[in-house]
Amino acid sequence: MKKNVYKLFWAWQFEQEEQWLKQCSSKGMQLCDVGFLRYTFELDNPEVYNYKVELLNYWPTQAESEAYIRFVEETGAEMVGSIMRWVYFRKPTRLGSFDLFSDNESKIKHLNRVLALFVPLFVMELVLGLMNVSIDRTMNRMVGVLALSVGALIGYGIYKILSKRSQLKKEHVVFE
Repeated sequence: MKKNVYKLFWAWQFEQEEQWLKQCSSKGMQLCDVGFLRYTFELDNPEVYNYKVELLNYWPTQAESEAYIRFVEETGAEMVGSIMRWVYFRKPTRLGSFDLFSDNESKIKHLNRVLALFVPLFVMELVLGLMNVSIDRTMNRMVGVLALSVGALIGYGIYKILSKRSQLKKEHVVFE
């Protein structure tokens, strides 16, 4: 039996999303498909999985990404699904630990990919918001306020990612 759950995680919350998916797994709900705000679970599967979410450099159907996905699957993991460049992997806990990033440097590279996705969106929302707010029409001002609000949310996400990256860089220096 399958069940759809609709839940929102922001892109900078991928670690919380992984934890939530593991908690669902421990309750017998195994992720079998993903969509925009939608998680499809198989129910009553006693296997417990660790889940990882990663933003790839390229779309999952491109050769470089396909090779990477095959490499991850050779470790005993499987790709459950994808949303644009975000891919969802799972690996049974009985097969041992599961981490896509072996060191802080690879974690930092992943965070840099996430930043590269959001910084242009932030700038675009900021520019569009300021342009629309400056126009002397009610509709434009409302659109401008909305764009600035979205920009502020994206800016918060960028701040969270930069904080995490800074923490990893400090740890990286300590371990060198």
